[in-house]
Amino acid sequence: MNVPAASPLTATPSGRPRARALGIRLDGTPGPANALTDVPGVEIGYTTLVEGASVRTGVTALLPRGRTGVGLPCAAGRYALNGNGEMTGSSWLDETGSLAGPVLITNTHAVGPVHRGVIDWTVANRPDLARQWLLPVVAETWDGYLNDINGPHVRPEHAIAAIDAAAAGPVEEGCVGGGTGMNCYGFKGGSGTASRMVEYGTARYTVGAFVQANFGARRELVVAGVPVGRRMTEDNPMEDTDWFAPGGAGSVIVVVGTDAPLLPGQCTALARRVPMGLARTGTTGSHFSGDIFLAFSTANRGALASGFPQSPATDEDYDTLRHIPWGRIDPFYTATVEAVEEAVLNALVTAEETIGREGHRTPALPHARLRALLEERSHPTGT
Repeated sequence: MNVPAASPLTATPSGRPRARALGIRLDGTPGPANALTDVPGVEIGYTTLVEGASVRTGVTALLPRGRTGVGLPCAAGRYALNGNGEMTGSSWLDETGSLAGPVLITNTHAVGPVHRGVIDWTVANRPDLARQWLLPVVAETWDGYLNDINGPHVRPEHAIAAIDAAAAGPVEEGCVGGGTGMNCYGFKGGSGTASRMVEYGTARYTVGAFVQANFGARRELVVAGVPVGRRMTEDNPMEDTDWFAPGGAGSVIVVVGTDAPLLPGQCTALARRVPMGLARTGTTGSHFSGDIFLAFSTANRGALASGFPQSPATDEDYDTLRHIPWGRIDPFYTATVEAVEEAVLNALVTAEETIGREGHRTPALPHARLRALLEERSHPTGT
């Protein structure tokens, strides 16, 4: 596919090149911004904290129906490949099959203040919802190599600012928001996103993915089917120095969204396909990596409400959900796998070398070296 140089498919809003700018061959048809925000109504916002020599962290806010749609449930499901991590509110999500508020992602030790920030934002902006119980969804990955994770740097107001900054359209990636201090495959990682379009009869639906990528050992990295990591072992501070964590330690949070009408159980099925997209990039799923995934559908607006009943049930008190038949769901699985793979690559390609706590350094993925390895595989010597 020929893509204009200035296209959102090849560059972030700040001009950082994305995976497609490097000529990486990827399957499927992306949406116009190649982002989770291609799903109508979805908004993403960041608070990025880079302070002094030791603070490299932040908060990411994903709003399935935007700020104006907070409180309107979406069908939702989740899946944990490996439980060495946290996603608050997941028990209620499992119980009801619905998600009615924002999803926030931050570092492991900042879950508390971010959780409080979601409550404070809701009290200030949606007091009607705050009259009921609030069980915010906040997920995390560990950024303690580059960030002073034990310091009280992330505060409730940073979560509020990320929600207030949320917008549709092209999305910044790499060292932003909750991904600011994260590492991936021994390179700088962070925030990444991608989308795929799915034709269904005369309808056209979007499946989008957002990752906070903080996982994988250098030797595992695969790009477009080429095992490049084993050829890029040089300059790997996290494994070359006396660092306590083994290669591959970290975590990854993935949020998948679609406007296709899905049941909660079908959303869970999409979340279960996320590991297949991650595996395309090489990971085998470290024991020390918390790999937790959430998927939602913005269709069936108005269904799945769970407020207190004000009167006895009547013959009209039923929910109705239109959904893709199970036998026709495979294209949405494919779209999920493809979008997750590209979202990880976008996080890697857009991230920049970072120096943080105690002088720890994480190099950026070297674009020229990657291009050369991919070209070598495409045109091996002697052919």
